[in-house]
Amino acid sequence: MSARPLPLPEFFDPANAARYHYVPDAQRLFTEAARWRKEYGITPSSRDAWNVHLLLIDVQKDFCFPEGSLYVAGRSGRGAIDDNRRLAEFIYRHLNAITHVTATLDTHLAFQIFFPSFWVDEDGAPLAAFREITTDDIDLGRARPNPDVAAWLCNGDRAWLLRQARHYCAELEKAGKYRLYLWPPHCILGSAGHALAGVLDEARMFHAFARSAQSRIEAKGDNVLTENYSVFGAEVLSRHDGPPLAQRNTALLDTLLTADAVLVAGQAASHCVKSSIDDLLDEIVRVDERLAQKVYILVDCMSSVTVPDGRGGFAADFTPDAERALARFREAGMHLVRSTDPMAPWAAGAQRTEASLRG
Repeated sequence: MSARPLPLPEFFDPANAARYHYVPDAQRLFTEAARWRKEYGITPSSRDAWNVHLLLIDVQKDFCFPEGSLYVAGRSGRGAIDDNRRLAEFIYRHLNAITHVTATLDTHLAFQIFFPSFWVDEDGAPLAAFREITTDDIDLGRARPNPDVAAWLCNGDRAWLLRQARHYCAELEKAGKYRLYLWPPHCILGSAGHALAGVLDEARMFHAFARSAQSRIEAKGDNVLTENYSVFGAEVLSRHDGPPLAQRNTALLDTLLTADAVLVAGQAASHCVKSSIDDLLDEIVRVDERLAQKVYILVDCMSSVTVPDGRGGFAADFTPDAERALARFREAGMHLVRSTDPMAPWAAGAQRTEASLRG
């Protein structure tokens, strides 16, 4: 893993991290990447002695800008904007050390179990976003699946849908990670908000062209009946009547665990990043706990979900959830790093970990 940092390319404008409508010029990136390879002696990633895999989690417009439907502002109000600027700079400066970049895409449809469109109250009126739904809400009739959904989802069987919805909430409550939370519609497939933030789409494509490495995408979240915070699997994998509801993404888990180092960044630290690392850690514990030492979490390139109350405070602030998770990940052996930290110690650490695993 080379630790020699590169300069930022001339086309990079850090202000683009705050521009919702910014779209990079792919042809220009291709041309600039060819010049960059020649000027700085950048080799194809296939020749890397150390396989360093950067996982970008849900760096999409709906999460990354105030214009998005679910902007991850953090407590500062500039959360994802500043995160993306730092993350783009990190990719450019360490282009020669990053072997692969995989970007996940939260991918939703108009009606999903975590959207208000899926639910109605006892009077048949739609529910509002930013609220929990519990098994008690369902048992007491305060919330029930929208009966119109049953017509196309389960052949009109409203009773089946009600049982499945209750089973889902019960499984979430049993797991103890989350209760069902209703979010405003976001990252709808085909919408502008589903796309990657331009400043990071630009960085990952420049990396692809400069290193002759395929641009990788992992879509998640289009199963109507389950949340999919983690890129590695849905929150609930079972149906109430026995068959599986969803399956884990074992292929991506295997790909990452064969890397010499896994770098993780993106949105949101309190939800999709946290859940993805949780699932990665579960697999590590199952295989070999020492593999946790391969994981480097870029803590200054992620923020937590906050919901302003309109009075200068927060109606909801999930920052403590992220902080507890990060402490747990560090205790498990993962590294909490910053995008501005020198990479030389990471390279040395990766070598020690690899030697330990082989020994």
